[in-house]
Amino acid sequence: MKTPRHILVVRLSALGDVAMTVPVLRVFSQTYPEVKLTVVSRAFYKPLFRDIKNLQFLEADVYGTHKGFGLLKLAKEAKTLGVDAVADLHNVIRSKILTGYFSLRGIKTETIDKGRAEKKALTKNPEQLKRLKSTHQRYADVFEALGFPLYLTTHVYPPKKELTPQLHDLIGKHTKKMIGIAPFAAYKSKMYPLELMKEVVYNLNEDNLYKIFLFGGGKKEEQFLDTWENQFENVTNVAGKFNFETELTLLSNLDLMLSMDSGNGHLAALYNVPVVTLWGVTHPYAGFTPFNQPNEHQLVANRGQYPLIPTSVYGNKFPEGYEDSMQSIPVETVLHKIKEVI
Repeated sequence: MKTPRHILVVRLSALGDVAMTVPVLRVFSQTYPEVKLTVVSRAFYKPLFRDIKNLQFLEADVYGTHKGFGLLKLAKEAKTLGVDAVADLHNVIRSKILTGYFSLRGIKTETIDKGRAEKKALTKNPEQLKRLKSTHQRYADVFEALGFPLYLTTHVYPPKKELTPQLHDLIGKHTKKMIGIAPFAAYKSKMYPLELMKEVVYNLNEDNLYKIFLFGGGKKEEQFLDTWENQFENVTNVAGKFNFETELTLLSNLDLMLSMDSGNGHLAALYNVPVVTLWGVTHPYAGFTPFNQPNEHQLVANRGQYPLIPTSVYGNKFPEGYEDSMQSIPVETVLHKIKEVI
Protein backbone atom coordinates (compact mmCIF):
# COMPACT_ATOMS: atom_id res chain seq x y z
CA MET A 1 0.00 0.00 0.00
CA LYS A 2 1.26 3.48 -0.91
CA THR A 3 2.41 5.82 1.81
CA PRO A 4 -0.48 8.22 2.62
CA ARG A 5 -0.10 11.81 1.47
CA HIS A 6 -3.30 13.23 2.96
CA ILE A 7 -4.68 12.08 6.32
CA LEU A 8 -8.15 12.80 7.65
CA VAL A 9 -7.93 13.32 11.42
CA VAL A 10 -11.19 12.72 13.28
CA ARG A 11 -11.84 14.12 16.76
CA LEU A 12 -15.30 15.63 17.11
CA SER A 13 -15.43 16.54 20.83
CA ALA A 14 -14.96 17.50 23.69
CA LEU A 15 -12.90 20.68 24.13
CA GLY A 16 -10.14 19.20 26.31
CA ASP A 17 -9.83 16.10 24.13
CA VAL A 18 -9.69 18.13 20.92
CA ALA A 19 -7.10 20.46 22.49
CA MET A 20 -4.92 17.45 23.31
CA THR A 21 -4.64 16.64 19.60
CA VAL A 22 -2.91 19.95 18.89
CA PRO A 23 0.63 19.21 20.16
CA VAL A 24 0.51 15.82 18.42
CA LEU A 25 -0.48 17.43 15.12
CA ARG A 26 2.22 20.08 15.57
CA VAL A 27 4.81 17.33 15.86
CA PHE A 28 3.33 15.57 12.84
CA SER A 29 3.50 18.75 10.77
CA GLN A 30 7.10 19.39 11.86
CA THR A 31 8.15 15.78 11.19
CA TYR A 32 6.26 15.11 7.95
CA PRO A 33 5.82 18.49 6.22
CA GLU A 34 5.09 16.75 2.91
CA VAL A 35 1.93 15.08 4.26
CA LYS A 36 -1.31 17.04 4.32
CA LEU A 37 -3.69 16.90 7.30
CA THR A 38 -7.42 17.60 7.32
CA VAL A 39 -8.95 17.82 10.80
CA VAL A 40 -12.67 17.15 11.01
CA SER A 41 -14.28 18.56 14.16
CA ARG A 42 -16.84 21.09 15.39
CA ALA A 43 -16.55 24.57 13.86
CA PHE A 44 -15.97 26.15 17.29
CA TYR A 45 -12.60 24.38 17.60
CA LYS A 46 -11.15 25.68 14.32
CA PRO A 47 -8.95 28.41 15.93
CA LEU A 48 -6.98 25.72 17.78
CA PHE A 49 -5.40 24.55 14.54
CA ARG A 50 -4.72 27.83 12.74
CA ASP A 51 -0.97 27.88 13.47
CA ILE A 52 -0.26 24.36 12.17
CA LYS A 53 1.28 24.25 8.71
CA ASN A 54 -0.14 22.06 5.95
CA LEU A 55 -3.38 21.54 7.89
CA GLN A 56 -6.90 22.37 6.80
CA PHE A 57 -10.11 22.17 8.79
CA LEU A 58 -13.37 20.48 7.82
CA GLU A 59 -16.39 21.54 9.87
CA ALA A 60 -18.61 18.78 11.28
CA ASP A 61 -22.14 19.86 12.12
CA VAL A 62 -23.13 16.64 13.90
CA TYR A 63 -26.33 18.14 15.33
CA GLY A 64 -27.46 19.62 12.02
CA THR A 65 -26.27 18.97 8.47
CA HIS A 66 -24.20 15.93 9.44
CA LYS A 67 -26.59 14.37 11.92
CA GLY A 68 -27.34 10.65 11.44
CA PHE A 69 -26.97 9.71 7.77
CA GLY A 70 -25.58 13.21 7.23
CA LEU A 71 -22.28 11.74 8.38
CA LEU A 72 -22.04 10.06 4.97
CA LYS A 73 -22.29 13.49 3.39
CA LEU A 74 -19.40 14.60 5.61
CA ALA A 75 -17.39 11.53 4.56
CA LYS A 76 -18.02 12.32 0.90
CA GLU A 77 -16.88 15.91 1.45
CA ALA A 78 -13.65 14.60 2.95
CA LYS A 79 -13.23 12.12 0.08
CA THR A 80 -13.40 14.93 -2.51
CA LEU A 81 -10.42 16.57 -0.76
CA GLY A 82 -8.21 13.64 -1.76
CA VAL A 83 -7.91 11.95 1.62
CA ASP A 84 -6.01 8.65 1.38
CA ALA A 85 -5.84 7.63 5.08
CA VAL A 86 -7.89 8.18 8.23
CA ALA A 87 -6.71 8.65 11.83
CA ASP A 88 -9.70 8.14 14.12
CA LEU A 89 -8.71 9.79 17.41
CA HIS A 90 -12.21 9.49 18.85
CA ASN A 91 -13.44 5.88 18.57
CA VAL A 92 -17.17 6.53 18.96
CA ILE A 93 -20.12 5.59 16.74
CA ARG A 94 -19.89 8.80 14.68
CA SER A 95 -16.18 8.41 13.97
CA LYS A 96 -16.65 4.71 13.23
CA ILE A 97 -19.21 5.59 10.54
CA LEU A 98 -16.64 7.89 8.94
CA THR A 99 -13.82 5.36 9.13
CA GLY A 100 -16.15 2.62 7.87
CA TYR A 101 -16.98 4.68 4.78
CA PHE A 102 -13.30 5.02 3.90
CA SER A 103 -12.38 1.47 4.83
CA LEU A 104 -15.01 0.08 2.44
CA ARG A 105 -13.30 2.06 -0.32
CA GLY A 106 -9.92 0.51 0.37
CA ILE A 107 -8.52 3.50 2.22
CA LYS A 108 -6.34 2.72 5.24
CA THR A 109 -7.81 3.65 8.61
CA GLU A 110 -6.48 3.39 12.16
CA THR A 111 -8.42 3.98 15.39
CA ILE A 112 -7.26 5.03 18.84
CA ASP A 113 -6.98 2.43 21.57
CA LYS A 114 -8.41 4.33 24.52
CA GLY A 115 -7.13 1.74 26.98
CA ARG A 116 -10.59 1.19 28.43
CA ALA A 117 -9.62 -2.04 30.19
CA GLU A 118 -6.59 -0.40 31.82
CA LYS A 119 -8.63 2.58 32.92
CA LYS A 120 -11.35 0.36 34.33
CA ALA A 121 -8.71 -1.57 36.28
CA LEU A 122 -7.33 1.73 37.60
CA THR A 123 -10.73 2.73 39.04
CA LYS A 124 -11.56 -0.76 40.32
CA ASN A 125 -8.20 -1.24 42.05
CA PRO A 126 -7.12 2.25 43.17
CA GLU A 127 -4.77 0.76 45.75
CA GLN A 128 -2.64 -0.46 42.82
CA LEU A 129 -2.34 3.03 41.37
CA LYS A 130 -0.06 3.22 38.33
CA ARG A 131 0.47 5.78 35.60
CA LEU A 132 -1.21 4.91 32.32
CA LYS A 133 -0.19 6.04 28.85
CA SER A 134 -1.08 9.67 28.18
CA THR A 135 -3.89 10.55 25.78
CA HIS A 136 -1.33 12.50 23.74
CA GLN A 137 0.72 9.32 23.27
CA ARG A 138 -2.41 7.32 22.41
CA TYR A 139 -3.08 9.84 19.64
CA ALA A 140 0.53 9.55 18.45
CA ASP A 141 0.20 5.75 18.36
CA VAL A 142 -2.56 6.06 15.75
CA PHE A 143 -0.22 7.90 13.40
CA GLU A 144 2.52 5.36 14.02
CA ALA A 145 0.09 2.61 12.99
CA LEU A 146 -0.43 4.55 9.73
CA GLY A 147 3.32 4.51 9.18
CA PHE A 148 4.28 7.84 10.75
CA PRO A 149 6.14 7.46 14.08
CA LEU A 150 5.99 10.59 16.22
CA TYR A 151 8.28 11.63 19.07
CA LEU A 152 6.42 14.08 21.27
CA THR A 153 9.64 15.14 22.99
CA THR A 154 10.52 17.00 19.76
CA HIS A 155 7.47 19.27 20.12
CA VAL A 156 8.14 22.97 19.52
CA TYR A 157 5.79 25.55 21.04
CA PRO A 158 4.56 28.45 18.93
CA PRO A 159 5.32 31.98 20.14
CA LYS A 160 2.79 33.77 22.31
CA LYS A 161 -0.01 35.24 20.25
CA GLU A 162 0.17 38.97 19.69
CA LEU A 163 -2.30 40.83 21.86
CA THR A 164 -5.17 42.51 20.04
CA PRO A 165 -6.04 46.17 20.75
CA GLN A 166 -9.09 44.85 22.60
CA LEU A 167 -6.88 42.78 24.92
CA HIS A 168 -4.40 45.64 25.36
CA ASP A 169 -7.30 47.76 26.60
CA LEU A 170 -8.40 44.98 28.95
CA ILE A 171 -4.98 44.26 30.42
CA GLY A 172 -3.67 47.82 30.56
CA LYS A 173 -0.10 48.76 31.48
CA HIS A 174 1.23 46.88 34.48
CA THR A 175 4.19 44.83 35.69
CA LYS A 176 2.14 42.19 37.46
CA LYS A 177 2.17 38.48 36.64
CA MET A 178 -0.99 37.31 34.90
CA ILE A 179 -2.84 34.33 36.37
CA GLY A 180 -5.79 32.59 34.79
CA ILE A 181 -8.27 30.75 37.01
CA ALA A 182 -10.87 28.35 35.59
CA PRO A 183 -12.91 27.20 38.62
CA PHE A 184 -15.59 25.14 36.88
CA ALA A 185 -15.79 21.59 35.54
CA ALA A 186 -18.42 19.28 34.09
CA TYR A 187 -19.07 17.61 37.46
CA LYS A 188 -19.03 18.87 41.04
CA SER A 189 -16.70 15.99 41.88
CA LYS A 190 -14.06 17.67 39.69
CA MET A 191 -14.51 21.19 41.11
CA TYR A 192 -12.62 22.80 43.95
CA PRO A 193 -15.30 24.09 46.35
CA LEU A 194 -16.13 27.62 45.25
CA GLU A 195 -15.89 29.00 48.78
CA LEU A 196 -12.30 27.69 48.94
CA MET A 197 -11.48 28.98 45.46
CA LYS A 198 -12.77 32.37 46.55
CA GLU A 199 -10.23 32.26 49.39
CA VAL A 200 -7.50 31.57 46.82
CA VAL A 201 -8.66 34.54 44.74
CA TYR A 202 -8.90 36.75 47.85
CA ASN A 203 -5.33 35.99 48.90
CA LEU A 204 -3.88 36.47 45.42
CA ASN A 205 -5.75 39.75 45.13
CA GLU A 206 -4.47 40.94 48.52
CA ASP A 207 -0.85 40.29 47.47
CA ASN A 208 -1.32 42.95 44.76
CA LEU A 209 1.30 41.19 42.62
CA TYR A 210 -0.99 39.56 40.09
CA LYS A 211 -3.62 40.32 37.48
CA ILE A 212 -6.20 37.54 37.75
CA PHE A 213 -8.42 36.52 34.85
CA LEU A 214 -11.44 34.28 35.42
CA PHE A 215 -12.47 31.78 32.72
CA GLY A 216 -15.74 29.90 32.31
CA GLY A 217 -18.65 29.30 29.97
CA GLY A 218 -22.42 29.65 30.03
CA LYS A 219 -24.57 32.44 31.45
CA LYS A 220 -24.69 31.13 35.03
CA GLU A 221 -20.92 30.85 35.24
CA GLU A 222 -20.44 34.28 33.69
CA GLN A 223 -22.83 35.90 36.18
CA PHE A 224 -21.21 34.11 39.10
CA LEU A 225 -17.71 35.19 38.09
CA ASP A 226 -18.93 38.76 37.64
CA THR A 227 -19.59 38.87 41.39
CA TRP A 228 -15.94 38.03 42.06
CA GLU A 229 -14.76 40.66 39.60
CA ASN A 230 -16.86 43.24 41.43
CA GLN A 231 -15.40 42.27 44.81
CA PHE A 232 -11.69 42.19 43.96
CA GLU A 233 -9.64 45.01 42.44
CA ASN A 234 -7.12 42.82 40.59
CA VAL A 235 -9.70 40.38 39.18
CA THR A 236 -11.24 40.45 35.68
CA ASN A 237 -13.90 38.07 34.45
CA VAL A 238 -13.34 37.21 30.77
CA ALA A 239 -16.03 34.49 30.57
CA GLY A 240 -18.35 35.30 27.67
CA LYS A 241 -16.50 38.53 26.85
CA PHE A 242 -14.55 37.37 23.79
CA ASN A 243 -14.69 34.93 20.90
CA PHE A 244 -12.68 31.73 21.22
CA GLU A 245 -9.72 32.96 19.19
CA THR A 246 -9.30 36.07 21.34
CA GLU A 247 -9.57 33.95 24.47
CA LEU A 248 -6.76 31.72 23.16
CA THR A 249 -4.64 34.82 22.58
CA LEU A 250 -5.12 35.88 26.18
CA LEU A 251 -4.41 32.35 27.42
CA SER A 252 -1.14 32.25 25.50
CA ASN A 253 0.06 35.37 27.34
CA LEU A 254 -0.64 34.13 30.87
CA ASP A 255 2.15 33.42 33.35
CA LEU A 256 0.15 30.61 35.01
CA MET A 257 -3.22 28.85 34.75
CA LEU A 258 -5.03 27.33 37.73
CA SER A 259 -7.54 24.82 36.42
CA MET A 260 -9.61 21.81 37.28
CA ASP A 261 -9.32 18.56 35.30
CA SER A 262 -11.03 20.36 32.41
CA GLY A 263 -10.53 22.10 29.07
CA ASN A 264 -8.92 25.40 30.09
CA GLY A 265 -5.89 23.67 31.56
CA HIS A 266 -5.34 21.83 28.28
CA LEU A 267 -5.72 25.07 26.30
CA ALA A 268 -3.14 26.95 28.38
CA ALA A 269 -0.70 24.04 28.13
CA LEU A 270 -0.72 24.41 24.32
CA TYR A 271 1.18 27.67 24.70
CA ASN A 272 3.78 26.55 27.25
CA VAL A 273 1.91 28.23 30.10
CA PRO A 274 2.54 26.48 33.45
CA VAL A 275 -0.69 24.82 34.54
CA VAL A 276 -1.52 23.92 38.15
CA THR A 277 -4.33 21.36 38.04
CA LEU A 278 -6.61 20.43 40.94
CA TRP A 279 -7.91 16.85 40.90
CA GLY A 280 -10.92 15.43 42.75
CA VAL A 281 -12.28 11.94 42.07
CA THR A 282 -10.24 11.72 38.87
CA HIS A 283 -6.46 11.36 38.86
CA PRO A 284 -3.57 12.48 36.60
CA TYR A 285 -2.39 8.87 36.23
CA ALA A 286 -5.40 8.09 33.99
CA GLY A 287 -3.67 9.94 31.15
CA PHE A 288 -5.36 13.34 31.01
CA THR A 289 -2.63 15.56 32.45
CA PRO A 290 -2.21 18.75 30.36
CA PHE A 291 0.60 18.51 27.82
CA ASN A 292 4.16 18.58 29.19
CA GLN A 293 3.02 19.56 32.69
CA PRO A 294 5.10 17.95 35.46
CA ASN A 295 3.69 15.77 38.21
CA GLU A 296 4.56 18.47 40.76
CA HIS A 297 1.92 20.73 39.20
CA GLN A 298 -0.85 18.20 39.92
CA LEU A 299 -2.58 18.72 43.28
CA VAL A 300 -4.72 15.70 44.13
CA ALA A 301 -7.36 15.10 46.78
CA ASN A 302 -6.16 13.36 49.94
CA ARG A 303 -6.20 9.66 49.10
CA GLY A 304 -5.76 8.83 52.79
CA GLN A 305 -9.21 10.32 53.41
CA TYR A 306 -10.61 9.17 50.05
CA PRO A 307 -8.84 5.87 49.29
CA LEU A 308 -11.11 4.91 46.37
CA ILE A 309 -9.75 7.73 44.17
CA PRO A 310 -9.71 7.54 41.20
CA THR A 311 -13.35 6.48 41.29
CA SER A 312 -13.83 7.13 37.57
CA VAL A 313 -11.94 8.44 34.56
CA TYR A 314 -14.34 11.28 33.76
CA GLY A 315 -15.59 12.22 37.23
CA ASN A 316 -19.16 11.03 36.71
CA LYS A 317 -19.03 8.05 39.11
CA PHE A 318 -18.13 8.15 42.79
CA PRO A 319 -19.28 6.78 46.17
CA GLU A 320 -21.39 8.93 48.46
CA GLY A 321 -19.38 11.74 50.03
CA TYR A 322 -16.63 11.64 47.43
CA GLU A 323 -18.10 14.59 45.52
CA ASP A 324 -16.56 16.74 48.27
CA SER A 325 -13.12 15.14 48.12
CA MET A 326 -11.43 18.27 46.75
CA GLN A 327 -12.02 20.11 50.01
CA SER A 328 -9.12 18.00 51.30
CA ILE A 329 -6.71 20.17 49.25
CA PRO A 330 -5.89 23.09 51.60
CA VAL A 331 -6.08 26.65 50.30
CA GLU A 332 -2.56 27.17 51.63
CA THR A 333 -1.29 24.30 49.47
CA VAL A 334 -2.84 25.83 46.34
CA LEU A 335 -1.40 29.27 47.10
CA HIS A 336 2.04 27.87 47.86
CA LYS A 337 2.10 25.92 44.60
CA ILE A 338 1.03 28.95 42.54
CA LYS A 339 3.74 31.14 44.06
CA GLU A 340 6.35 28.39 43.73
CA VAL A 341 5.58 27.85 40.04
CA ILE A 342 5.11 31.45 38.97
